[in-house]
Amino acid sequence: MPTIRIATEIDAPPERCFDLARDVSAHIRSTARTQERAVAGVTEGMLSLGDEVTWEARHLGVRQRLTARITRFERPVLFEDEMVRGAFASLRHLHEFLPREGGTTMVDTFTFKSPLGALGALVDRLFLAGYLRRFLISRAAELKRMAESR
Repeated sequence: MPTIRIATEIDAPPERCFDLARDVSAHIRSTARTQERAVAGVTEGMLSLGDEVTWEARHLGVRQRLTARITRFERPVLFEDEMVRGAFASLRHLHEFLPREGGTTMVDTFTFKSPLGALGALVDRLFLAGYLRRFLISRAAELKRMAESR
Protein backbone atom coordinates (compact mmCIF):
# COMPACT_ATOMS: atom_id res chain seq x y z
CA MET A 1 0.00 0.00 0.00
CA PRO A 2 1.30 3.46 -0.81
CA THR A 3 2.14 5.70 2.14
CA ILE A 4 2.52 9.47 1.92
CA ARG A 5 4.25 11.32 4.76
CA ILE A 6 4.15 15.12 4.98
CA ALA A 7 5.84 17.13 7.75
CA THR A 8 4.81 20.78 8.20
CA GLU A 9 6.52 23.20 10.58
CA ILE A 10 3.95 25.44 12.28
CA ASP A 11 4.67 28.37 14.57
CA ALA A 12 1.82 27.57 16.96
CA PRO A 13 1.43 25.24 19.95
CA PRO A 14 0.46 21.58 19.42
CA GLU A 15 -2.94 22.06 21.12
CA ARG A 16 -3.95 24.74 18.60
CA CYS A 17 -2.75 22.67 15.63
CA PHE A 18 -4.44 19.52 16.94
CA ASP A 19 -7.78 21.26 17.46
CA LEU A 20 -7.70 22.93 14.03
CA ALA A 21 -6.97 19.60 12.34
CA ARG A 22 -10.04 17.97 13.93
CA ASP A 23 -12.38 20.95 13.51
CA VAL A 24 -14.95 20.29 10.77
CA SER A 25 -15.17 23.97 9.73
CA ALA A 26 -11.37 24.29 9.51
CA HIS A 27 -11.26 21.09 7.45
CA ILE A 28 -13.82 22.53 5.03
CA ARG A 29 -11.81 25.78 4.71
CA SER A 30 -8.56 23.86 4.21
CA THR A 31 -10.05 21.82 1.34
CA ALA A 32 -11.94 24.59 -0.45
CA ARG A 33 -10.27 23.71 -3.77
CA THR A 34 -12.10 20.36 -3.80
CA GLN A 35 -15.37 21.85 -2.51
CA GLU A 36 -15.29 19.46 0.44
CA ARG A 37 -18.23 19.51 2.83
CA ALA A 38 -19.51 17.37 5.68
CA VAL A 39 -22.84 15.80 4.70
CA ALA A 40 -23.50 13.19 7.42
CA GLY A 41 -22.35 12.18 10.88
CA VAL A 42 -20.55 14.97 12.74
CA THR A 43 -21.03 17.98 10.44
CA GLU A 44 -19.81 20.75 12.77
CA GLY A 45 -17.54 21.24 15.75
CA MET A 46 -14.63 19.06 16.85
CA LEU A 47 -14.20 15.40 15.95
CA SER A 48 -13.40 13.00 18.81
CA LEU A 49 -12.78 9.29 19.31
CA GLY A 50 -15.45 7.15 17.64
CA ASP A 51 -16.97 10.03 15.66
CA GLU A 52 -17.85 9.46 12.02
CA VAL A 53 -18.13 12.06 9.30
CA THR A 54 -19.10 11.67 5.66
CA TRP A 55 -17.23 14.05 3.38
CA GLU A 56 -18.41 14.94 -0.09
CA ALA A 57 -15.85 16.50 -2.43
CA ARG A 58 -14.89 16.86 -6.06
CA HIS A 59 -11.69 14.96 -6.84
CA LEU A 60 -10.41 14.50 -10.36
CA GLY A 61 -13.62 16.04 -11.70
CA VAL A 62 -15.85 13.49 -9.96
CA ARG A 63 -18.04 14.14 -6.91
CA GLN A 64 -17.26 11.48 -4.33
CA ARG A 65 -18.25 10.56 -0.78
CA LEU A 66 -16.06 9.08 1.90
CA THR A 67 -17.05 8.19 5.45
CA ALA A 68 -14.26 8.19 8.04
CA ARG A 69 -14.21 7.23 11.72
CA ILE A 70 -11.80 8.56 14.36
CA THR A 71 -10.13 5.36 15.62
CA ARG A 72 -7.28 6.80 17.76
CA PHE A 73 -7.33 9.97 19.80
CA GLU A 74 -4.60 11.24 22.15
CA ARG A 75 -4.96 15.02 22.52
CA PRO A 76 -2.79 16.93 21.68
CA VAL A 77 -0.36 14.32 20.32
CA LEU A 78 -2.24 12.41 17.61
CA PHE A 79 -5.46 11.22 16.11
CA GLU A 80 -6.18 8.76 13.35
CA ASP A 81 -9.09 8.36 11.01
CA GLU A 82 -9.94 5.35 8.87
CA MET A 83 -12.28 5.03 5.93
CA VAL A 84 -15.50 3.18 6.73
CA ARG A 85 -17.07 3.64 3.29
CA GLY A 86 -15.71 5.15 0.11
CA ALA A 87 -13.95 4.61 -3.19
CA PHE A 88 -10.71 3.18 -1.75
CA ALA A 89 -10.09 -0.44 -0.82
CA SER A 90 -8.57 1.02 2.36
CA LEU A 91 -7.49 4.41 3.68
CA ARG A 92 -5.91 5.47 6.98
CA HIS A 93 -4.72 8.98 7.96
CA LEU A 94 -2.56 9.46 11.04
CA HIS A 95 -2.27 13.09 12.23
CA GLU A 96 0.65 13.74 14.63
CA PHE A 97 1.57 16.97 16.42
CA LEU A 98 5.15 16.97 17.67
CA PRO A 99 6.21 19.86 19.91
CA ARG A 100 9.32 21.73 18.85
CA GLU A 101 10.90 24.94 20.06
CA GLY A 102 8.61 27.76 18.96
CA GLY A 103 5.83 25.54 17.69
CA THR A 104 4.78 22.21 16.26
CA THR A 105 5.77 19.77 13.57
CA MET A 106 2.52 18.46 12.11
CA VAL A 107 3.04 15.07 10.47
CA ASP A 108 0.45 13.54 8.16
CA THR A 109 0.92 9.84 7.37
CA PHE A 110 -1.60 8.80 4.74
CA THR A 111 -1.83 5.13 3.74
CA PHE A 112 -4.23 4.03 1.02
CA LYS A 113 -5.03 1.29 -1.44
CA SER A 114 -7.20 1.55 -4.52
CA PRO A 115 -9.60 -1.19 -5.51
CA LEU A 116 -9.12 -3.36 -8.63
CA GLY A 117 -6.02 -5.29 -7.56
CA ALA A 118 -3.00 -4.92 -9.87
CA LEU A 119 -4.69 -2.23 -11.99
CA GLY A 120 -5.46 -0.19 -8.87
CA ALA A 121 -1.87 -0.59 -7.65
CA LEU A 122 -0.61 0.72 -10.99
CA VAL A 123 -2.94 3.75 -10.81
CA ASP A 124 -1.74 4.37 -7.23
CA ARG A 125 1.91 4.46 -8.29
CA LEU A 126 1.56 6.30 -11.59
CA PHE A 127 -0.95 8.96 -10.65
CA LEU A 128 -2.96 8.82 -7.46
CA ALA A 129 -0.06 9.04 -4.97
CA GLY A 130 1.13 12.28 -6.57
CA TYR A 131 -2.37 13.76 -6.64
CA LEU A 132 -2.97 12.88 -2.97
CA ARG A 133 0.46 14.22 -1.95
CA ARG A 134 -0.35 17.60 -3.55
CA PHE A 135 -3.78 17.59 -1.88
CA LEU A 136 -2.26 16.89 1.57
CA ILE A 137 0.44 19.55 1.12
CA SER A 138 -2.20 22.12 0.14
CA ARG A 139 -4.38 21.21 3.12
CA ALA A 140 -1.42 21.34 5.53
CA ALA A 141 -0.38 24.77 4.19
CA GLU A 142 -3.87 26.12 4.84
CA LEU A 143 -3.97 24.64 8.37
CA LYS A 144 -0.54 26.25 8.98
CA ARG A 145 -1.90 29.60 7.81
CA MET A 146 -4.90 29.28 10.13
CA ALA A 147 -2.82 28.16 13.13
CA GLU A 148 -0.30 30.97 12.73
CA SER A 149 -2.92 33.70 12.27
CA ARG A 150 -4.20 35.46 15.34
